[in-house]
Amino acid sequence: MESSTRSAIPSPAGEARARWSGAFQDLRREHDFLRLEVEGRLPPELDGTLFRNGPALLTRFGEPYGHLFDGDGAVVAVRLSGGAAWGAVRLVQTRHLLEEQKAGRALFASYGTPGPVRSLARLRNPANTSVLLWQGRLFALNEGGLPVELSATDLSTVGERSLVDFGMRTFSAHPRRVVERGATYNFGMRWGARPTIDLFELPDSGPARRLGSLRIAGNSLVHDFAATPRHLIFLIPPLRLALIPTLLGHSTFSRNLHWHPEEGTEVLVVPIDEPQRAHRIRTEPFFQWHLANAFEQGDTLCVDLVRYPDFSTNRWVRDLGGGRIAEPMDGKLHRATIDLRRGDLLLQQLSPLGCEFPQVAPQVVGREHRFVYLLAQSPTAAANLDPPDLIARLDLETREVHRFKLDAHQLASEAMFVASREARGEDCGLLLSLVYDGMRDASFLAVFDARTLGDGPLARVWFPQPLPFTFHGAWRPGGSRPTDLAASRH
Repeated sequence: MESSTRSAIPSPAGEARARWSGAFQDLRREHDFLRLEVEGRLPPELDGTLFRNGPALLTRFGEPYGHLFDGDGAVVAVRLSGGAAWGAVRLVQTRHLLEEQKAGRALFASYGTPGPVRSLARLRNPANTSVLLWQGRLFALNEGGLPVELSATDLSTVGERSLVDFGMRTFSAHPRRVVERGATYNFGMRWGARPTIDLFELPDSGPARRLGSLRIAGNSLVHDFAATPRHLIFLIPPLRLALIPTLLGHSTFSRNLHWHPEEGTEVLVVPIDEPQRAHRIRTEPFFQWHLANAFEQGDTLCVDLVRYPDFSTNRWVRDLGGGRIAEPMDGKLHRATIDLRRGDLLLQQLSPLGCEFPQVAPQVVGREHRFVYLLAQSPTAAANLDPPDLIARLDLETREVHRFKLDAHQLASEAMFVASREARGEDCGLLLSLVYDGMRDASFLAVFDARTLGDGPLARVWFPQPLPFTFHGAWRPGGSRPTDLAASRH
């Protein structure tokens, strides 16, 4: 079964827009699982489904959204089994998208796009950032709203869900699983006169619950956090939302976020068993979107993150979605060492490369790690003002960077690590990244051996169309294989 979406932006051509910018066009069509072309050889032991989420409609009624974060989400699924592959892609039919389609006009404001009614209560939930797999269920996530449940079988939308009985207004797109506790943790932001972080626990069995709520210094933007077996760790940048202008609709949420370096970054270390006894530390100002991992050494916690000097990265992401960038990436991987006894935080740069989307192997989440997997920008790409062109593995023991360089007309998404069955080390596994190819105007899933990354993909799994850039995703091992009958319909 196939269905059409809004017409796509024409494929970019000429010098004004680089070929990689085709990753930021409207999704051309949705489809159920169909058999995909495999170039190369998929490891036969690779058995499971990759789910990815990203903004797939970058225009609304003929007008482009004002920021990449505003695009309506679509979930891509790639099923891999026995050396073969099937793929599906579906728009997330959020209540906001359905209401606007029914009305035939814009009804809601977005993060960076004004609307006819602009208030915090009327912001759209595009469900475009990541996915959550929990107790056999699949959810599309965006930090500004509630989870949207999807069918894990065909990606059809079930509906918006509050996972706890009360107290869930928003739910971050970065849940963190803690294996030792048999649970996944997450948070939600509440902006207003009393800015608050709500904490949630989603056990592997049984109902989700709210752990508690903690006041923070101001209406900031917190995109990600880290978790260890004992603590949840938040780094709250000195961003302040101008609340009244936002409520009155004088400007967008994005433009009403202002950088106040004099206030410094607030560090919040929350004991999971006693969240009311949180440690609070004030340190130098910096911003971060993503944290790779955290681990504990007595009263010291180490957190690896991509640090930015300020919030200009927000403009960089906006420009990337428009197919042009005006400055190199300024995010660098750092280690934050938090000493709870002294009450301080020290930052150390781990690599000079501009980078994003840091990942570690799932088996070392919450424990000390050696390797970090990154989407990075080579010095040549930085000088040419091109986007990230490297899929990289940073060895923190030797500081060596092993890398695969993409062609100039390609743009990769976050590389996800899938551990091998024997999992003899945190580099024993595969890296999976969706890549847009501007020469072919189509997208493929690149499958790398993490240990021989520089040799290039073991296989490329091609979709018959371009797929929009995806932010984050999840891997579900095993599961049922799409039937030959369903695949043959395409």
